[in-house]
Amino acid sequence: MFPVRLEVPGLMTDFGRQALLVHGSEMKSPWNICLATPLFLLLPLHTWASPASEDRASARYSNGHTCVACVVVVSVIEQLAQVHNSTVEASMERLCSYLPEKLFLKTTCYLVIEIFGPDLIKLLNTDMNADVVCHSLEFCKQDPGQPLCHLYPLPKEAWKPTLEKARQIVKKSPSLKHSRSSSDICSLPFLSRICQRIKSAIKNSVPFKDVDSDKYSVFPTLRGYHWRGRDCNDSNKMAYPGRRPVTWDIHEDSNCNGIWGVDPKDGIPYEKKFCEGSQPRGIILLGDSAGAHFHISPEWLTASQMSLKSFISLPTALTNELNWPQLSGITGFLGSSSGIKENSIYLRLRKRNHCNHRDYQNISRNGASSQNLKKFIESLSRNQLLDHPAIVIYAMIGNDVCSRKVDPVPEMTTPEKLYSSIMQTLKYLNSHLPNGSHVILYGLPDGRFLWDNLHDRYYPLGQLNKDVTYAHFYSFLNCLQVSPCHGWMSSNKTLRTLTSERAKQLSHTLKKIAASKKFTNFDLFYVDFDFQEVTEEWQKRGGQPWQLIEPVDGFHPNEVALLLLADRFWKKVQLQWPQVLGKENPFNPQIEQVFGDQGGH
Repeated sequence: MFPVRLEVPGLMTDFGRQALLVHGSEMKSPWNICLATPLFLLLPLHTWASPASEDRASARYSNGHTCVACVVVVSVIEQLAQVHNSTVEASMERLCSYLPEKLFLKTTCYLVIEIFGPDLIKLLNTDMNADVVCHSLEFCKQDPGQPLCHLYPLPKEAWKPTLEKARQIVKKSPSLKHSRSSSDICSLPFLSRICQRIKSAIKNSVPFKDVDSDKYSVFPTLRGYHWRGRDCNDSNKMAYPGRRPVTWDIHEDSNCNGIWGVDPKDGIPYEKKFCEGSQPRGIILLGDSAGAHFHISPEWLTASQMSLKSFISLPTALTNELNWPQLSGITGFLGSSSGIKENSIYLRLRKRNHCNHRDYQNISRNGASSQNLKKFIESLSRNQLLDHPAIVIYAMIGNDVCSRKVDPVPEMTTPEKLYSSIMQTLKYLNSHLPNGSHVILYGLPDGRFLWDNLHDRYYPLGQLNKDVTYAHFYSFLNCLQVSPCHGWMSSNKTLRTLTSERAKQLSHTLKKIAASKKFTNFDLFYVDFDFQEVTEEWQKRGGQPWQLIEPVDGFHPNEVALLLLADRFWKKVQLQWPQVLGKENPFNPQIEQVFGDQGGH
C-alpha cells in the first residue's frame, strides 16, 4: 500500500508543521480515500447558505445535495466532451487534470473516475442525460409519493422506460454499493479528530488555528484572517486587532495596526503621536451567507470556460465554507476582483483613519438568522475595558423569511419573534461593546427581484445547449427541498409576494426598535436594504439587473452588488450620522511614510 500525503494549509495544531500523512493501511478501500477529501467540501455544503434548522441532518436534505452534486458533475463531464469534441473518458480525464493537488482534489477525482467512470461512459454513450444517469446510479432518488426531481427537460421517451433501460445497463455494477453507502466520513479513525475540530470552528465561527485562543489567527482560512484581522502575535492573547495600545506600543505592536515604536526625533511613541484622539474604531458584521459573500465560481460549472486556471481558488473557497469574506462589502480587505472602484466599509474606515488597520470581524454564517445568532454571537471579540469602540452592522437579510420547505410560510420568523431575538442580541452587545460604539440594523430586501430578472435567463449549465433556465434550476432545488429560499425562488407569484410582505414587516420591526430603544454603550440606527437604488445605479453604468446576482446559486448578491450596497450605506451614514464613522486622521500621510502598508493584511 502506498502512503498518501494530504497537505492542508492551516491545519497545523494537531500535526505540528507536518502534512497529514494518511497511510494506505488505514484506507480499507479506494472509496475511503474518496470519502476523505470531500470532507472539506461536504462540511461547508452541509450548511449551504440555506436557513439552519434542527432537522438539517434529515436523510432527504442530505440526499438532495448528493443529487445536485451528481447532476452538476455529470453535466460538466458531458459538456466538456461536447465542447472539445472528445470522448466521455477524455473529458473525465480533462476535468481531473484541471483540479489542483491541494486538499487531495486531483487524486480524489481520479479515484472517483476509477470507480464510476465505466458506468458513466456506458450511460452517456447511450445519450442518457445527467438526471437519468444520477437516478440510475442512485445518487438521486424519487421517494414514494414524491414528485420526480429533474434539472433538464424530460427525455423524449417516457421517463420510466428510459430509467429502466439505464438501470439495466448498470444493474450488476460494483459502483452501486458506493452510491448506496451512507458511511459517515468522520467515522474514519484518522479523520474523527480533525472532523470534530473543523466542525467546531464552523459551528462556533472561531479560527481553527489560534494558538493563544484570542479569536484571531495567522492563517487565512478556516475562520482565520479572511474573517477577522490577522493576529500579529499568536503566542500572546493580549495582542490582537482592535485593542487600545499597551503603553502606547513603545516596544511591540499590541493592537496589530502596524504602528509601534518611538520617533527618534522627539522620543514620542508613534501610536501616541499618530492615533491619540483620532477616534479609532473597528467594524463588525453579524450576518448570513450574503454578508460572508457566498460565491461559487461559474467557471467551475461552465465547460466552455474551463481551464487549468479555473480551479486555483477552489481549496481556499472550500476551507472558507464557499464564502469570500476577504472580498465582501463590509469587511473585505482585498481590492475588488470585479473591476469597480467602490471599496468595502472596512477599507473606507481604514482610509479615513489608518489607526483602524486590521480592525474588522466578519461574524457571519451560512444559514444564519435572527433565530440562531445566539449560537455563535459569542465568537465576537470585544473587551469593554481594553478595546476601542466598534461599529456593529446587523444584517440578517434573508433567512428569517427563507426556507427550503415545500410550504415555507409557517417557517418564516414572525415580527414578535424577531423583536424578542433582536432585543436579546442588543442586550448581549450592550454588555460586550466598549462605550461609544454604534449598532446599525439592516432591513430585508424585496427578493422578488430574483424571479423577475432571472427566471427566463439560461442557467450556467444550460447556456451551452439552451436547455436549462433559472426557472428550471429553481424548480429542481425546490423539488429536492434544498433551495436556499423557496419563497422567492419560486414560480408561484403569490408565494413570492407573501415572502416579500413578511420581509417588509420584519424590516418595519427593526426600524421601530432602532427608533425607540436606547442603550448605554452604543447608539442604535436603522438602514433600509434598498436594492432598487443599487440596481438603478448599476443601470446608469450600462449594466443589467441580473448581473448583480450570483450566477451559480441564483440567490445571493454578487461582489459588484455588495460593493455598491456598501457605497450606498457609507454615503447614507456619512450624511445622516457622520459621528458613526469617526474623524479623518490628519496623520495618515505620516503613518504611510513611516510604516508603509502597516504590515499588510
